Amino acid sequence: MASDFVVKTLDETTRAIEQSIFANRFARKDGFLQRLDPRFKLVGVLCLILLTGFSGNLKTLLFLYVLTLGFAIASKVPLGFFVKRVWIFIPIFSAMIVFPAIFNVITPGAPLWTLVTFSSSHTVGPFVIPKTLAITKQGVMGALILVMRVATSVSFAVLLIVTTEWIKVLKAMAVLKVPEVVILVLAMTYRYIHLFLRTVEAMLLAKKSRQVGDTNIKEAHGWIASRLGVLVGKSYNLSSEVHLAMLSRGWSDNPRLIEDFTVGYLDWFWVALTAGIIAVCFTLR
Repeated sequence: MASDFVVKTLDETTRAIEQSIFANRFARKDGFLQRLDPRFKLVGVLCLILLTGFSGNLKTLLFLYVLTLGFAIASKVPLGFFVKRVWIFIPIFSAMIVFPAIFNVITPGAPLWTLVTFSSSHTVGPFVIPKTLAITKQGVMGALILVMRVATSVSFAVLLIVTTEWIKVLKAMAVLKVPEVVILVLAMTYRYIHLFLRTVEAMLLAKKSRQVGDTNIKEAHGWIASRLGVLVGKSYNLSSEVHLAMLSRGWSDNPRLIEDFTVGYLDWFWVALTAGIIAVCFTLR
């Protein structure tokens, strides 16, 4: 039903807003990562992400991924929430992309599972389909490494975001000499994503409250497309109004963040722990 389509869209939008707000609650808990200085945490997580990106060993990647689960538990982040937030989108999408690489058409190697045996080999464009089409050990291993690399990198990034308030992440970036204009754009983007989600929710709720009976799916799709156009117009007008308001209040391209950070013993422990993790990963190669 078309009305079900609109209601489902409304529910998904509301869930996205609630999930974002719920994730912010973890940053206020008294967990391991929450007690770290955001500057040390940001640098440490970036080092671990780089380590993950350069690692080509499945054992190393599994070790790092298990570490992310341990950090989540120590930081009082529910594992169900953490795992779903990581695996639902990016790693699954990566797995879909890398799926063709498991076949010997793309990655020659020792066959693990023979699928089809043809009378002869065939050429399709730049690819040569061998006489025996099979899934190879090298292809499967390469696919697993890529998926685990993406999942582990995303896990570290999610841990950083859900255990640190966004304004503190921006402050840490400023201390690390990230250009101020980049910080300002990120700050406003984060703030106005929430605003536009609320705007979309209000549009859909108004539509539902004024709807009598059902409309066909074509009309529902047309209404959604027209609301997207309205949202683009609202965003353009709002950006102009916000810029003029900032100029009228004396904005001079220099964002100011008022919170100061303090370094404690736990931060130096984090430095030592990160160095130890890197050393262990090099021994697993």
